[in-house]
Amino acid sequence: MAVRFDYSRGGWHVSLRRFNMSGPTVLAMLLAGAPAYAQYPGQVAKADKDMPEMRAIAVVEWTGDADKPKNSRIVPVTVLDQGELQDGGIYLARPEPLALASEVEYELEQNGKPMGLFVVNHAGQEQGSWVGYGSWKELPKPRPGPSQKELAQTHFDDDAQSDQPVLHRKHHADDAPASGTGKGSDSGSGGSASSGQTPASDPDRPTLHKKTTSDSSSDSSTTSSSPADPDRPTLHKKTTSDSSSDSSTTSTTRSSPASDPDRPTLHKKTTSDDSAGASAPAGDPDRPVLKKKKAQPASDNDIGHVESLPGVTDPDRPRLKRGKSSGNNLEVLPRLLGLPPDMHQEVAVSDAKSTPEHLWNYAWANPDDEDRMKSSLEDIARDALGLNQPATAPAPTPKKTAAHKKARPALPPPPPPPAPLADEQFRVFELAYGSGATLVLSAHTGGQGAQQKFVTLVAQPDLYGNVLVLLKSVTDAAHLDEKPRMRLVDAVDAMADNRGELLFELRGATQRQFALYRVLRGQADKLFVSGGGDFGAE
Repeated sequence: MAVRFDYSRGGWHVSLRRFNMSGPTVLAMLLAGAPAYAQYPGQVAKADKDMPEMRAIAVVEWTGDADKPKNSRIVPVTVLDQGELQDGGIYLARPEPLALASEVEYELEQNGKPMGLFVVNHAGQEQGSWVGYGSWKELPKPRPGPSQKELAQTHFDDDAQSDQPVLHRKHHADDAPASGTGKGSDSGSGGSASSGQTPASDPDRPTLHKKTTSDSSSDSSTTSSSPADPDRPTLHKKTTSDSSSDSSTTSTTRSSPASDPDRPTLHKKTTSDDSAGASAPAGDPDRPVLKKKKAQPASDNDIGHVESLPGVTDPDRPRLKRGKSSGNNLEVLPRLLGLPPDMHQEVAVSDAKSTPEHLWNYAWANPDDEDRMKSSLEDIARDALGLNQPATAPAPTPKKTAAHKKARPALPPPPPPPAPLADEQFRVFELAYGSGATLVLSAHTGGQGAQQKFVTLVAQPDLYGNVLVLLKSVTDAAHLDEKPRMRLVDAVDAMADNRGELLFELRGATQRQFALYRVLRGQADKLFVSGGGDFGAE
């Protein structure tokens, strides 16, 4: 048998043929071909053309109004590079990360709707993490289309229907007829006569005459025989006269009229000595005189020449003073430090490709369903925070007597009002087209330390209309470093697949991180955590 390795259709194939060969020979050939087979990786998958090369997700934080923020900053979260999520705070840091490079533009989104632009000017570190500072800009306004009046006045002719420009020949009054029956073009005299006639409608139009090869006398005669138009420009032929004529012209030029004493006079430069050049006319004592510097004899030890400056008497001479350096004219923007209570957050996306607008809010078919779902989630949140009172055992019923039989039965006391939830936030998302509702509720109680508790719930309605909790996070202020508080920022398309992910801030007592969760098939899975690891992982 013989073994033949051939490459076809993207891989190696082994074909066996019957020949008179021993078994060890076949085994040796198989072992020899095994490394070559292992080195070939097979078909390499090509990158999808629709997949963006780079897509950065960040969070913009500011205080004050959104139109005129007092202080602002941008915190990078993740960078999508070739389908993989990278940590935006350290990815390609040289020294600042790629997501905070100068002149990087982010689009601010609120519930999937573009709200403005944020341009990064420079970056810095705050508490060991990179943040960026920049300027806010408005979204570019779309070009206004034609009004109804302009559309009504538009004539749909042949030129208007075509986008290609059309060149039309300009017709003059003195042009020959298109039929070619005119006789002016046949004879030279007739042509010159016809060309010399200036139309009466344009008296200022210049007329071109044919240049003749006659002598200067004929030129002068032709020039003399000019039409009666005084404003008509006349072209004179330049004559090659002798130097005598030049000198006469020069003498004529030098002889300035007596009526203009201030007319400047040009004198020929003479190669006289320095003393002659230094002699200034006596009539102008303030005229500056240029003197030639005398050359000093060079010596062998003369390497450099330094002279001490005399007393500076020029008040306009610039001087060097010690002071603050302007650097690269870097504008110092107001910085946002710490986590103030009035701080606002918004999602920012930077992408080279413009993606269509995708709103994440869910539209209920029945508005009453939203209220019912919210009430169910609030009851679950109160149970998690320990706000609901435990059910007390019913009191024993006394024996009924004749007096009790006559009296009316007492009504049970009304239930106590539900305990309030502080800083309650309730959002409903549609993370993909045609998907169901995704409910997110976060709240906390009052108090300090272990008495102040925080809860965050992610749920979806089941087939029977009940609330199905997918994610529940409960913690207190005394254990935030062990289990951080989950604060919802917004939904964002981090993977560029037209599907939204929930972006949470994991805020502890001394540090924080950001996490992306994907809700799919009845589960809420953690997709990415910034900062190199989850400090509150259980």
